[in-house]
Amino acid sequence: MRVRGGWPRLDRLLRHRRRVLAVGLAMTAAALAGTVPRAAAPGETPAPHRVAAAPAPAADRSAAKVTAPVRIADADTVRLLRPGDRVDVIAAGGSPSAGAEPRTVASGARVTAVPEPGEGPAEAGALVVLSVPRDAAARLAGAGASGPLAVAFR
Repeated sequence: MRVRGGWPRLDRLLRHRRRVLAVGLAMTAAALAGTVPRAAAPGETPAPHRVAAAPAPAADRSAAKVTAPVRIADADTVRLLRPGDRVDVIAAGGSPSAGAEPRTVASGARVTAVPEPGEGPAEAGALVVLSVPRDAAARLAGAGASGPLAVAFR
């Protein structure tokens, strides 16, 4: 015995499974596309429903970590360094006869990488890449241009 008409919509739904599945997937994709946050392009004003991060104060920007390549005068000391080590960078400050005192340029800098020596002409010292605050990177660049730099392990 067969009972007719009890669930006509369910019968129709079962006959058109592929179409229902396609419609369901399309609706899900549309719902997900509307909820995924999109980052604002440079110069674009964020939409009102988006939460934009406030610009960092000047003090926070100077404390942001950057990577800085530094040439250390003693290549043998650089060979002892490994990524993750903490070092203090010291500027020699010129000739000792002139009375210039050594000074610490960056304290607690994290070693990011120790590149292999290049194949080109040998320069004095060896390169090391450090992660330091932005203001310390500027001091490192200035000190490296004016005289030799050394590292002290922490």
